[in-house]
Amino acid sequence: MKTYVVMLAGGRGSRMNASVNKILMPLCGTPVIIRSLQAFSPYADETVIVARPDEQKLIQDEITRFGLSLPFRFAAGGETRQQSVLSGLKCLSPDPSDIILIHDAARCLVSPDLIERIIRSVAESGTGIPGVPATSTYKLCDADSFVTDTPDRSCLYEIQTPQGFTAETIIPASLRAAEDGIDCTDDACVLEHYGIPVKVVRGDPSNIKLTEPADLERARSILEGGASFMRIGMGYDVHRLVEGRKLILCGVEVPFELGLLGHSDADVALHALMDAMLGACALGDIGKHFPDSDEKYRGVSSVLLLTETNRILSEHGFAVYNADITIAAQKPKLLPYIAEMKANTAQAVGLPEDRISVKATTTEKLGFEGRMEGISAYAVCTVVAKER
Repeated sequence: MKTYVVMLAGGRGSRMNASVNKILMPLCGTPVIIRSLQAFSPYADETVIVARPDEQKLIQDEITRFGLSLPFRFAAGGETRQQSVLSGLKCLSPDPSDIILIHDAARCLVSPDLIERIIRSVAESGTGIPGVPATSTYKLCDADSFVTDTPDRSCLYEIQTPQGFTAETIIPASLRAAEDGIDCTDDACVLEHYGIPVKVVRGDPSNIKLTEPADLERARSILEGGASFMRIGMGYDVHRLVEGRKLILCGVEVPFELGLLGHSDADVALHALMDAMLGACALGDIGKHFPDSDEKYRGVSSVLLLTETNRILSEHGFAVYNADITIAAQKPKLLPYIAEMKANTAQAVGLPEDRISVKATTTEKLGFEGRMEGISAYAVCTVVAKER
């Protein structure tokens, strides 16, 4: 018994607001299409990639660039999903009992466990499609948006791909549907139309389809944090301005006649961020981890302390996702140094710079900041953690 995969890769990404097909977009450094193909490569005896002719070379180049070794061929996509599926099926020469998996390339987080569940279901029942039980209430409405029915959600499932069938089931049904002019939104619907039973197996909530920009962010979060949840932390710090000290903010030495007083380098901005990180994870504060009674921290760079704080979070299963720092100082002007501040902070926590925000503001000469007695900083960060 062989397993064939029909990979649907002909989307245009219009709802993604992207200039290219979403399956060619990078996700944590790897194109979406490559992630999908990698997921199926251990199971597929042959793969048909259904794509627009003008994008087949681009996909081929990515397969080569990532050194992906799998038997595949291309098929041209159709105007509808069902036409694209049929185009892919016509490329195959399977035995009747062979398994065919039809998958949307935009679902690039599909797991090995899910693929194996579908294959087992097809081997046992002839069909297998993944479904996640509905957790919300759904309404059926008429053309004027008036409710006509409320289905029992205990019987409702959100259906995903891959959808699996034996060749002797899906190919004749798809050919017949094309002759009858039947157009369905998924492959199982074709079988349902002709009264063929379809088995639903347990789906995976992480097996999301990339449709809108927010889906990309969710996918990144899943990849970087596993099955993750989010926490938010807030930090605040203040240091006095004095003569004879360097002014260090986010690891940058800012030329000024005054500097911040403290046991370490008194980098008020990074101290606020460290407190936000530790607070989000309920791991205390910087005073607990780096007490000013310990001589080894005298004059130490707060960039090093931030790196150590990041390590502490990692040891406890957490990772910073993004951070926003606001520095309140009447003087000096900090705008020329913001870019370097962002770069230093991003490097210390191992994040791209577009996840770090550093801002500076005055207090309009109000308060101790306005009187130039000191500088304060506020920080907010989100962290993600693996479910434990």
